[in-house]
Amino acid sequence: MPDTVSSQHANHREPSRSADELDQLCVNTIRFLAVDAVEKAKSGHPGAPMGLAPIAYVLWTHHLRFDPKDPAWPDRDRFILSNGHASMLHYALLHLTGYDLSIEDIKEFRQFGSKTPGHPERGASPGIEVTTGPLGQGFANAVGEAIAEQFLASTFNREEYSIVDHHTYVFMGDGCMQEGITSEAASLAGHLELGKLIAFYDDNGISIDGDTNITFTEDVGKRYEAYHWHVIHIADPNDLGEVDHAIRVAKSVLDKPSLIICPTHIGYGSPNKQDTGKAHGNPLGKDEVRLTKQHLGWPLEPDFLVPKEAEKIFREAGARGIELHSDWSAGFASYKKEYSKDANAFEQAFDRVLPEGWDDDLPTFQPSEGPVATRTIGGKAMNVLAKNVPTLMSGSADLNESTFTKLEDFDDFEPSPLKHGSYKGRTINYGIREHAMAAIINGMAAHGGIYPSGSTFFCFSDYMRPAVRLSALMHIPSIFVYTHDSVALGEDGPTHEPVEHLASLRAMPNFTVIRPADANETVEAWRCIMKMKTPVGIVLTRQKIPVLDRTQYAPARHVAKGAYIISDAMSAPEIILIATGSEVHLALGAQVELEQKGLMTRVVSMPCWEFFEDQPEQYRDLVLPPEVTCRLSIELGSSFGWDRWTGSMGASLSVDHFGVSSPYEKILEAFDFTVPKIVHYAERLLRHPAAAKEELRALQRRFTNFEGSDPHHRSYAPAKWTEVA
Repeated sequence: MPDTVSSQHANHREPSRSADELDQLCVNTIRFLAVDAVEKAKSGHPGAPMGLAPIAYVLWTHHLRFDPKDPAWPDRDRFILSNGHASMLHYALLHLTGYDLSIEDIKEFRQFGSKTPGHPERGASPGIEVTTGPLGQGFANAVGEAIAEQFLASTFNREEYSIVDHHTYVFMGDGCMQEGITSEAASLAGHLELGKLIAFYDDNGISIDGDTNITFTEDVGKRYEAYHWHVIHIADPNDLGEVDHAIRVAKSVLDKPSLIICPTHIGYGSPNKQDTGKAHGNPLGKDEVRLTKQHLGWPLEPDFLVPKEAEKIFREAGARGIELHSDWSAGFASYKKEYSKDANAFEQAFDRVLPEGWDDDLPTFQPSEGPVATRTIGGKAMNVLAKNVPTLMSGSADLNESTFTKLEDFDDFEPSPLKHGSYKGRTINYGIREHAMAAIINGMAAHGGIYPSGSTFFCFSDYMRPAVRLSALMHIPSIFVYTHDSVALGEDGPTHEPVEHLASLRAMPNFTVIRPADANETVEAWRCIMKMKTPVGIVLTRQKIPVLDRTQYAPARHVAKGAYIISDAMSAPEIILIATGSEVHLALGAQVELEQKGLMTRVVSMPCWEFFEDQPEQYRDLVLPPEVTCRLSIELGSSFGWDRWTGSMGASLSVDHFGVSSPYEKILEAFDFTVPKIVHYAERLLRHPAAAKEELRALQRRFTNFEGSDPHHRSYAPAKWTEVA
């Protein structure tokens, strides 16, 4: 690739400079690439890059291990910009140190299709580890990256070989520090003693609404000390020697993560906007850019200037990283000769190649074994897989006893002195921290080499949603295990009973939702999950449900197709019952009665909408023939979205209202999720479709408009259209 920086400025002659002057030249190069890019885009955040430039310069040129020619080198240091609005800081560093990010890419900041979007996006440009922007997410991702490093080092390193030995560095701002996810993640990181995690807090005291002291007056350092972090205060972030010393001290502390508090000046060097909110989320403006360049002794022309002396220093840092990678590769070659099995497992883990025979031991189940909750089977499947997949990790938000996701044959992931704990452990105890758990899993998935999963009750997926959404944006293989999947949870009541959650997650692009119908579908779901390279949520029952007789019904391996004819009509179907999860066996029971009445009925198990959508149209039409328009979906959740499969002539037996506290059998009866009621609605839909749909609507209204004992409860009749008009 042509060296566009050099070619652009080949004739720009530089005076001889001292070492300090060269350092300042490099720092200002970062600053004004950010300023000029934001100004050209007429959009962006120049202030944070201007304040953080000295710290970033020292870190990237003196400490960070990276290879700009191979951004995926497994043993690189990880750098995450959690305050992602400062993205031009990161893009400037990537460009200057030799990544495949040209000056033209910098000039296209925030433009359609560019490699430099407004917030860092994994995959959009080389060297971006995770997608950041929603504040605090990147910090929690960094905790996951550090966990992955610690686990892989403990698993694969040998006394004479450290093939995994890197740090995770994260920049964070006041917004990150205030978000609740950061507190969750920091607390866990301190407990786990993640000594190779180093966070830089950009304590510039400014947020969008002004000085942070209008809302944020706590002593952050003492808070992190209470989290068992090592805290370092920098007096002057523009003192490069002090910054370098702080990083060295942080790297020397191995039993605690480190927080380096940096009281920077947002918009540093701007005569009128430094230390004000005006430098945060808007361009400085043409006049202020000119004044700032004059104030810091920077040439007014040309824009996007990269002095050759500065370029040389940054490119030397990149070259040193290439040499470090070369040395590592030589060491890994020796490791591979001596520990070939381990080296092969390491390479397979990073390439996401499953070991030979990884699924050979997965069990099958027979109806004679009796009803069983799919959460129980999911746990059994995970424990079998863990024996054959050495980097499968699990965990829960303090719910291992309910989600059954503890990997029983392995230690917990904990500091070694703790009982039953080691950094080789495969189960992470996340505590009651669902939001951080999801983002930490994302960090582990982004790090590579890990098959990470975490579990909680399905209703609490709401606490995880921002991080789950980012997993979908990043296309990373995070695994989320959700149990207690419906109002059949029962006695805990509506606060814990998911209703809208299936529809909500199915609406998320790039995210896969699997709700298996029985024990064998659950096993097959895990077989699919382990081969996925994008995020997935598996949704499992609390209550016991029958193991379906696969000598009578289609094999469970068809889970991979998303939907399949589990039991067909005796002749051409007149009606199709489409069910998921625990409702499939009810649909099968209704089929028997409907056919006895002479109504030809097909039952389709649809564990995964997304898998089914990926099938060829020919297969989809085979399962759901367009000519069979009488279709009834049956699912213990919201009807939202089901018209995609039922069509305009079909209907849904669903739960479009909140649940109730009761034994689950009573709930199912009250909400009409019984074989007789399914038979009734199917018959009505075939013979009197309009009346059937009205009956189903009335069923929902019956509970939606329920007036309880609360005197403040109100039911409002909808306004008539004439009144609205």
